[in-house]
This record gives sequence, C-alpha cells and structure tokens, in this order.
Amino acid sequence: MTEFFNSFESVFLKLEWLNGFIEYLLCLLNIDTKSAFGSALNFFFYDVIKISIFLLVLIFTISYIQSYFPPHKTKDIISKFKGVKANILAALLGTVTPFCSCSSIPLFIGFTAAGVRTGVTFSFLISSPMVDLGSLVILSSVFGFKIAAIYVVSGIVIAVLGGMFIQRMNMDRYIEDFIKNAAFNSSEFAKPTQIDRLVYSKNQMLSTYKKTIVYIMAGVAIGAFIHNCIPENFVSDILGGSNPFSVILSTIVGIPMYADIFGTIPIAEALLAKGASLGTVLSFMMAVTTLSLPSMLMLKKAIKMPLLAMFVATCTIGIIISGYLFNAIELYLL
Repeated sequence: MTEFFNSFESVFLKLEWLNGFIEYLLCLLNIDTKSAFGSALNFFFYDVIKISIFLLVLIFTISYIQSYFPPHKTKDIISKFKGVKANILAALLGTVTPFCSCSSIPLFIGFTAAGVRTGVTFSFLISSPMVDLGSLVILSSVFGFKIAAIYVVSGIVIAVLGGMFIQRMNMDRYIEDFIKNAAFNSSEFAKPTQIDRLVYSKNQMLSTYKKTIVYIMAGVAIGAFIHNCIPENFVSDILGGSNPFSVILSTIVGIPMYADIFGTIPIAEALLAKGASLGTVLSFMMAVTTLSLPSMLMLKKAIKMPLLAMFVATCTIGIIISGYLFNAIELYLL
C-alpha cells in the first residue's frame, strides 16, 4: 500500500516525469541543467507547467462545486447550526471558494448582508484564502500529502478559533452600516442548469488563471533565484531552526505581499530546500494569502478599524503559533 501511494504521489502529484522531460528538452538545446542557469530554467518551467496543470483542473472542479453554494444557500445551511458547529461549517465551506482574500471579501460581504453571524463570516473569511482543496493538492505535490493535510487542518483550526474569538468580543458594531443594512433577496437567485454550471466553471477557470498566472510566474522566478543563487547558509541562518524569531519574521515579511497560495508555493519550496524551517515557510505562506495589504485595504471598506485590527491580530497570532508547532514536529514530518 505504501509503495502504491509513493508511486501515485510521484506520478500524479509531484509529476516527476515532467521534470525529467523538461530536463531532456533543455539538454537537446545544449543547456547544461547542472549549471546554475540550466537548473534555474528547469525549476522555472517545471513549476510553472506543473502548477498550471493543477490550477486549471482544480479551478474548474472547485468552481463547479462552488456553483452549488451561492450566498443565500450557504446562509440557509449555516443558519441550521449554532455555536462552534457553525464556525466549523463556515471554515469548511471556505475551502471550496475563491483562491485569494480579495475574491473572498465580496462573498464575506454577501454573507454579512444575508444575516450570517459576524464570527461565522470571519471563520469563512480566514479559511477561504488560507486553505482550499487546491492547496491540498498543490502542497501535496511539493511537500507530500502528510504536510499538506496538516497545513489544511491547521488553517481550518485558525479559522474556527479566530471566528469564535471575534464573535465573543461582540464586534458587530464595527461592521459598516451599509453592509448591515444591505437588502438581501434570495429569490433573485435562479437555480442554474448543468450547462450553466459547466459554463460558469469554465469562465471561472479562465478568469482566475489569467489573474493568477502572473503571480505564479513571479513566484516561480523568485523561487528559482533563491534555489540557485542564494547561499544555503544565508537562508538557514535567518529562517532556520537556529533563529528563534524566524516564524515571526516570515509572518511579518509576508503580510505586505500580495499573491495567492499558488504563487507562494514555489518560493516556499525553494526556501525549504535552502534550509528554512518548515513552520517558518508555512507561516510565510499563510501570511501572504490571508493578510495581504491589498485585501486589507479592500476589507477596510466593509469594516471599521477596531474590527480590522482584531482580525489582523487574531490571524497573525494564529499563524505564528501554527508556525512554531510545525517547527516543533518538523523532524517527524520530513
């Protein structure tokens, strides 16, 4: 069974055959794949093509699933649950919705207008960009299924606890009035046909890929540079286990950036290969996808500063704690 799983991971998740094929093509062009330049080219083309393949398939699949969960239906489902069960459900629903925080915020506004409790909507808002079905597959292709699964679970835990904490603090008054008073009429949502769902999934696939390919290529280019040009000792000294502040540093560095998880994975892959600690790398990914500056500016239009500050602080603390936990068990995962 273990041998079968390893073979499946090698062929279908890591796509190791693709890496060998690209290396073969580069050799045909008389490019030495053992040199820094050739290795960087191999890294770039392999990661861009691999992520693109997964991304196109996953966006189509997840968009099709998402077509069954418009805001009014999600509200109806969540309203049947109370307490922590509602937060867990919202976090799980966040895993089948958009891939970045900027596209999650309009749904968050829709849920708020629909009357979903504040803490529950924030569980969704945290979970949606941080973890999704796509991240599980892509992370499995780079770090292995075990690490990917723990990453997704930890993201859901942060989303659930963060939403519960925000609800406990009674922060409803800090949501902008135009959001709370927005009319929400579920009757305006017609039930789509199967053709509608397929067309919607295709459009979402093409639209999202066009938006993300730039970040993917930028992330892979940075990853290739780190992988082939940055000395290993430099990375390990700053982001390795010997630096007790590496998790905090990577989280703070990640917040001002803007990318989805697909653009950050190549950077994380390169940093890990150079000696960065696992928890440090994953904290960087969580910070970039959840707390990017552009998404916070967008969210500021919907909520007031005290609630925004609490959201950022709650996510940051959760990400840092998660990073240190990953570092503590790194030896058992790699």
